[in-house]
Amino acid sequence: MINHKNFIPWSEFRKELLSDPEVKAYHDALQPEFDLICQILDKRLEKNMTQKDLAEKIGTKQSAISRLESFDANPSFKFLKKVAKAFDAKLVVQFQ
Repeated sequence: MINHKNFIPWSEFRKELLSDPEVKAYHDALQPEFDLICQILDKRLEKNMTQKDLAEKIGTKQSAISRLESFDANPSFKFLKKVAKAFDAKLVVQFQ
């Protein structure tokens, strides 16, 4: 049986992890990819599309969308433009 008293809230655990400069640097380096994938997933769900629906709309396989959403892909700009078009959205890239 799991003793839940030994668990700490995610927010505390995250704060503890990010207090390590090496972990923080790694986290910060991955943040743009995480944000992009979350936006794609949110938009797909907002449009009530399955991975297969999105794949068909942009001319690829469902497995390519699955890899993208599981952070196991490095999509090209061309691919991201197709995804944006499938969502009737505009792809915006910024340097800050």
